Amino acid sequence: MRLIISASLFLFVASCLQETPPQPIPEVEVIINTIKNEYAPDKRVALFHPQYQRKQGQIILTGETNLPQAAAELRRQLSTLPYKWVDSLTLLPNTTLLEGQTRGIVNLSVCNIRSRPAHSAELSTQSTLGTPLTILDKQDDWYRVQTPDQYLGWLDAGGLTLWTEKEWIIWSDQNKLVINQDFQIAYEKPDLNARPVSDLIPGNILVKGKVGSTFTEVFFPDDRKGFIKNDVYTDYDRWLNRNNPTAEQVLQTAYQLLGRPYLWGGTSSRAMDCSGFTKTVYYLNGLLLPRDASQQVHTGQSIEADTELSNLKPGDLLFFGRAATDEHPEKITHVAIYIGQGEIIHATERVKIESLDPDASNFAPKRLMTYVRAKRFWNQKGVPFVPRLQDIPAYTD
Repeated sequence: MRLIISASLFLFVASCLQETPPQPIPEVEVIINTIKNEYAPDKRVALFHPQYQRKQGQIILTGETNLPQAAAELRRQLSTLPYKWVDSLTLLPNTTLLEGQTRGIVNLSVCNIRSRPAHSAELSTQSTLGTPLTILDKQDDWYRVQTPDQYLGWLDAGGLTLWTEKEWIIWSDQNKLVINQDFQIAYEKPDLNARPVSDLIPGNILVKGKVGSTFTEVFFPDDRKGFIKNDVYTDYDRWLNRNNPTAEQVLQTAYQLLGRPYLWGGTSSRAMDCSGFTKTVYYLNGLLLPRDASQQVHTGQSIEADTELSNLKPGDLLFFGRAATDEHPEKITHVAIYIGQGEIIHATERVKIESLDPDASNFAPKRLMTYVRAKRFWNQKGVPFVPRLQDIPAYTD
């Protein structure tokens, strides 16, 4: 009995001695939230996760961010408070942990970028072979990456090749090509009966080697070598520096994806979600859209929305969801490309054509009821309102 009482007393005392949860410091919270709202309002494209705790009369600043200006402003404002700080905020990329390998490139035809460093985590987005990546951090065999459209996520080690800045420059200076035909294979030898090295899809970027009568030698970022048919690619510089695409060219690309399956997080010609579809179509035409529909809606030129669709032109993006009210802000949940005559092409279950015309046989009442607004991506002279790949350093440096 005495042993039982002693043990119970020990547990009671131990529980009383446990530290109470740290209490937030109001003025620090205001500073952090203000800076976050200014520099990192969208967590999908910016990291700003400062943390702090009191310890032995000091306040220890920890956490991480990939925004140098936000970090500098945070430190400046915190220094005005009457506290003694220990600054352990990590600025990404974490060059020490990464051993200087802060550049990367996708080495699979399509790689899966996830919301957490685990294969069971949500598929956030995808990137295709040859896409340049910024490497920010590492956890076990996973790397936190940022794509050229600034989207953040985690990619497993098998999906990319890591480089230092010097190695990246060597890759950038090499002669490259871009796959322009669907469902292609790189073979071990210049022979259609040889073993495959990899599958390939439109938009894949490879280093160009020797050109034969039927096959071209290609090199992957991880030094694999293969051979592809001469008629399935375009030289990279020609592809990158072509003329501005037209709405008709964009629609022709969209039609080629008809019937492809819907995949949440998909961003390739193999399978895609609604914004992954629009992003892929525009990317294959040399234009870089943001990743998600709720981001794409903030680009381009606003077009007055009406249910008669009288102001729309082919190639416009139509956005669907919930219009803003006095009680709720606008919420965009879907995007489609306008074809004309009331028809749209979009990824929903699969890539298909539907109509916003109630008299049409392929009328989609849900879409008409949730139509919010539209955006145009070319001015009257045919100049795009969104970045061209040729103007983005990640594709040209």
